[in-house]
Amino acid sequence: MFLEQPVEKLPGTSIVTIKKLKSLDLLTFDQLINYFPSRHEDFSIVSPIASLQDGEKVTISGTITAAKNDYVRRRLTIQRVSIADDTGSISATWYNQPFLIRMFMPQLNLNISGEVKFKGRLNILPKEYEVLKNPGQPTIHTSRIVPIYPEKRGLSSRTLREKIYYVLGQLDEKILPELLPVGFLKKHQLIDTATAYKNYHFPASSQLLKQSKRRLAFDELFIIQLSARLVREHWEREKVGNVLEVEKNRDRINEFIKKLPFTLTNGQKKVIKEIEEDLGKTHPMNRFLQGDVGSGKTVVAAVGAYISYLNGFQTLFMAPTEILAQQHFKTLSMLFANTSVEIGLQTSSSKDKKNADIIVGTQALITKSQSFKRAGFVVIDEQHRFGVRQRAILKEKGLNPHLLSMTATPIPRTVALTLYGELDFSVLDEMPKGRVPVKTFLVPNVKRADGYQWIQKKINEDKSQVFIICPLIEESEVETVKTAKAATKEYEHLKKNVFPKLKVGLIHGKLKSKEKDAAMDAFKKHEYDILVATSVVEVGIDVPNATIMLIEGAERYGLAQLHQLRGRVGRGSKQSYCFVFTESNTPQVLDRLSYFAQNNHGQKLAEYDLARRGPGDLYGIRQHGHDSLMVASFSDYLLIEETKKAVEEFRKSYSLKDYQSLKKRVDAFQVHQIAKD
Repeated sequence: MFLEQPVEKLPGTSIVTIKKLKSLDLLTFDQLINYFPSRHEDFSIVSPIASLQDGEKVTISGTITAAKNDYVRRRLTIQRVSIADDTGSISATWYNQPFLIRMFMPQLNLNISGEVKFKGRLNILPKEYEVLKNPGQPTIHTSRIVPIYPEKRGLSSRTLREKIYYVLGQLDEKILPELLPVGFLKKHQLIDTATAYKNYHFPASSQLLKQSKRRLAFDELFIIQLSARLVREHWEREKVGNVLEVEKNRDRINEFIKKLPFTLTNGQKKVIKEIEEDLGKTHPMNRFLQGDVGSGKTVVAAVGAYISYLNGFQTLFMAPTEILAQQHFKTLSMLFANTSVEIGLQTSSSKDKKNADIIVGTQALITKSQSFKRAGFVVIDEQHRFGVRQRAILKEKGLNPHLLSMTATPIPRTVALTLYGELDFSVLDEMPKGRVPVKTFLVPNVKRADGYQWIQKKINEDKSQVFIICPLIEESEVETVKTAKAATKEYEHLKKNVFPKLKVGLIHGKLKSKEKDAAMDAFKKHEYDILVATSVVEVGIDVPNATIMLIEGAERYGLAQLHQLRGRVGRGSKQSYCFVFTESNTPQVLDRLSYFAQNNHGQKLAEYDLARRGPGDLYGIRQHGHDSLMVASFSDYLLIEETKKAVEEFRKSYSLKDYQSLKKRVDAFQVHQIAKD
């Protein structure tokens, strides 16, 4: 099995390079060819020296006529090389690479790719070079479209190119068998796998690069969505542990909704109907609910919990942190105040009413020490992946409940289709009546002092509370982030110099859980007027009296994250405000932040960022254990839709067991997902 060979088998590879490859988890030939370029440089134009123009990006090919080291001063050497072809000569210059002169012997054939500069005489600024044994031999680094790889752990793009080129040179259909049926490839206009790998790394043309990228992206999305489809099919074959009757309890459900202290939005009514339909089925519900901060997700979940109660079963309501669990406990206690439903809280600091109808807690609820035999409904808040492993834990307890996962993180539809394909997807896209939109302003730094005065006035006159968010915990020595505000230093500055008569608190991620909970609890009790924080307060914190949010270094956040932060205010009936500061004056940053200030719709903001910034940490991908796509893009909506339909087609017409290479890829992906869950 050629591709399963370890990287130690690479010819002419030093022990140092092997160690570097392994440090990137590139252990086999297969992993090596799946380390994809971040971009390509087009050096395919080979130009005669006499035809060169200033500013051109080209490759020149000629014979070395002279090469020497110039020692300019301590720690600076210049390598000057002259190269000639049949039309003329040109100079190339390198810095602090004296070993090159030992390689560049006169009369050798040399290719140089780079940018032509004319400063009194022709010169080329080399980006790549290649010594050729024979003038017409195939090239790796020059005179072609050249792959540029992410350079990590001291591995140069040049070294990676040489090693990957060797492996790709051995590929054929036996070594790299086709994943998909031939008819499938023709229908979706896909090139074969081996050609795609070779031409995504080392394209023979820009057209082949485009076709190769599409094929590898198709495979990547197809495997993710096929895996999700298989999980969904498996879940649909399972029988729910406790069948819930909905229609028999219709009058009591309607009465509960009627007595709520507010009117449901049309969006809430629609999602409740979807949940009711799910709860009436014999296989477990697996629904993912996304809704803006304040859109009423908890109320929707409460209706599901009430249906579970009416059928004689418990609900487990899980939150990511203890403080959020306590918050949900208070909200649910209010919603069920006029009913016989009993609410219990199970956290490290509070363990009461274990047999209550609704148990609120963290994921510790499903640990081995807990046993809830009557659980028929489980709600998971802000835990995007409640996967195979967690479900297995529940089944070990004799449970196979209905599951509802919820998030306030704005997630573009393309991302949801890709990452949560095994779940049914619901969106709450409107806010309850009477909710006052947060007024948002992009504030120039020259108005910072005026802003502080306005905040002090609001605190004194309206007893308002304020969040001030900083992108860092402590000051950074890294040049690119030196201007970013640090929470600890900003806290000291604001406390001593700006708001000396006000009570200022501090919270950040390096504090212990109890310290963070204590700081938030003190802020909720109005022991602080101002809370200086990092984005640790991004999710779920509810302080109704907090009406002002000030965000420093806003250019360092995605719009979805800024929207999450903004959602910490505007929780009560008072008008709330969000002030955005940036140290950047670039038009791109100012346009982004202006768009944020003018839009309060989380989905629109997430789509905007996806289109302009790429996925990155757009919706907390890394925080929630997902990997970024390697070739495909979350913004390629058409390809995501095509692969989704292709999976349906494949399941109807083909059997996975007949395509072992595909099955192996899907199995490996699922094992990886379980390990992350």
